[in-house]
Amino acid sequence: MDAAGRPARAPAVPALTPILDNGPVSTDPNTEPDTPDQPDAPLPKRRVLLLAVIAPLVLALDLVTKIIAVENLEGREPIELFGGLLYLPLIRNTGAAFGLAEGWTVILALIASGVVVFILWIARRLRSVGWAVGLGLVLGGAMGNLVDRIFRGPGPLRGGVVDFISVLDPWGNFFPVFNLADSAICVGGGVIVLMALLQRDYDGTRVEKSSEKKAGA
Repeated sequence: MDAAGRPARAPAVPALTPILDNGPVSTDPNTEPDTPDQPDAPLPKRRVLLLAVIAPLVLALDLVTKIIAVENLEGREPIELFGGLLYLPLIRNTGAAFGLAEGWTVILALIASGVVVFILWIARRLRSVGWAVGLGLVLGGAMGNLVDRIFRGPGPLRGGVVDFISVLDPWGNFFPVFNLADSAICVGGGVIVLMALLQRDYDGTRVEKSSEKKAGA
């Protein structure tokens, strides 16, 4: 009490100011608190080594089988195998795979060179096993046929590719005569198409996620 007998007032307490400002508070019960963006998943390992193993292996097998075919089939009738399921003739193809684009040797050699350069260029970002297998097969096959076009007669970039495998007919009347390089290119292309259908990019990412990020940017 004071001198007049009245009760004393309690000392005034200063108002507390907020120390942290967390922004507006939502009253929506379905709203989740803000969380920092989750870091992207780590990228898979590079698959250049896998490509570097498959491509030279395909190239070596293609060149060896062509050498054997030339040495053993030159000037002979086609050899029948498996009761006529396969035949081994020997032809020199100046066109594309399976006898397409006959006579376009120079253009096809330049296209094959471009394919080889392109695959080697994207190999540094290659992280998908499927793409490594597919590109390795295509690269090895393209180099195998390119060697024929450059080094076989009648001259550089005009050489005929050695084909020696025929199905159900001695001279490719049922299906064009081909070689191991053609087979590798077709199988590798099929693997690449499959990876595209699965939306897997060659750098190990999913195509749909990449497009979503670009759309949200």
